[in-house]
Amino acid sequence: MSEFIFAKLFLKEFILVNILFFVTVVLILSLSWKSSLLLFVIQFLFSWLLYFFIGQKRKKDISEISSLIALIMEKRKNAIEEKNLSPELFEIEKDLKTLFKKNQKDFANMRKLAKTRTEFLGNVSHELRTPIFSIQGFLETLLNGAIEDENVNRRFLKKAMNHTKNLNSLLNDLIDISMIETGEMRMQPTFFNIAELINSVTEEIENIAKEKGIKIIEKYNNPEIEVWGDRDKIKQVMVNLINNAIKYSDNGKIKVFTEVKKDKIEISVKDEGSGIPSESLNRIFERFYQVDKARSKVVGGTGLGLAIVKHIVEAHGSKISVKSKIGEGSVFTFFLKTQ
Repeated sequence: MSEFIFAKLFLKEFILVNILFFVTVVLILSLSWKSSLLLFVIQFLFSWLLYFFIGQKRKKDISEISSLIALIMEKRKNAIEEKNLSPELFEIEKDLKTLFKKNQKDFANMRKLAKTRTEFLGNVSHELRTPIFSIQGFLETLLNGAIEDENVNRRFLKKAMNHTKNLNSLLNDLIDISMIETGEMRMQPTFFNIAELINSVTEEIENIAKEKGIKIIEKYNNPEIEVWGDRDKIKQVMVNLINNAIKYSDNGKIKVFTEVKKDKIEISVKDEGSGIPSESLNRIFERFYQVDKARSKVVGGTGLGLAIVKHIVEAHGSKISVKSKIGEGSVFTFFLKTQ
């Protein structure tokens, strides 16, 4: 009978216990051979019944567990939630359902990663193709005779040069974000004066702002305060944020200001540009996401700047937030520790 097969796991222990019980009773009570034989028969029948019921219970338990595993293999989520095992199998039921939920989450993440990877490769291909084809077109035109035409040769060479710079920026950003996302980015934190860093950045790109009639204003409530972080990486963050503010503003002011809050300092970059639609606020830190693709082509950029900013800020134990209104501008804010 199958019940005995399921109880086979306990056979050795069962025999050992019965032998010990039989010998102990016979010796303690000094039973005759007839009484001992009768005891053996009674004990054998009782043990046989007990062994049968143990096997039957184990068969039922295994059957219940198997049915739950079958539902998990079929990925029938609702049926799994409704399936309940015996109370004594509660821990096994809980572990199996937890494992199922974890696997479902892992599979969902894998599908999401596969989709992200496909989109990423598509975006990279597109972003690489644009400058390469442009450079190719300018060079072919020059080789086909335009190089002798002084009215166009230098203009075409300058355009080709600009596209090589864009291509170089894209490759550098791809290397940066690859190192960040694979954990290869090495932080070298130290204390440094944040006001001095911001001032050096604004001085570097001030001429670009002036060309568009934009004035950069710095404001610090404590210009002497030092922050803890990787100076070069924070400089990269500030360059990206201020450059973006310039690109998406036609005039007006860009305010860069800090505010000390207990053991942290809040750093903000505020522009008076076109603003960001509310439906795009949660996506602007995604790789290659561009709010206004038409304008992005005009002002340039790789679409990776804010993704890099987000990763660097988070690597400092902080988060970057953005507030924006159409026609009024945007404010990007993050904080750094001061101790």
